[in-house]
Amino acid sequence: MSVLRIVPNIAATDMDNVAAFYRDLLDLETVMQLDFITTLKAPGTCAPQLSIVREGGGGTPVPDLSIEVTDVDETHARAVAMGAQITLPLHDTDWGLRRFFVTDPAGRTLNILSHRSD
Repeated sequence: MSVLRIVPNIAATDMDNVAAFYRDLLDLETVMQLDFITTLKAPGTCAPQLSIVREGGGGTPVPDLSIEVTDVDETHARAVAMGAQITLPLHDTDWGLRRFFVTDPAGRTLNILSHRSD
């Protein structure tokens, strides 16, 4: 398993306004837009990303970080073996992810995910 990206999530009710601020201020481009999330990316090879989020998808709370991994099932098994607090069970979403939420020792909610290939 390896980490592919880590994306901070900014909770916002007026997502369009907040996304426009970051696009205009930092020349970011929209790479994903759903009804509850807009993800922005910087140009170039490093391609840092930022998500503006109304909710965490499927009615869940907004996670502090979204972390994409190559094998979410392996990462979930590791979290369970560590005794980490799983706050959203491992599941497949309607929008093409397999994910779970876990709470870190500082109380931050992490959305651990992989894109499904089916």
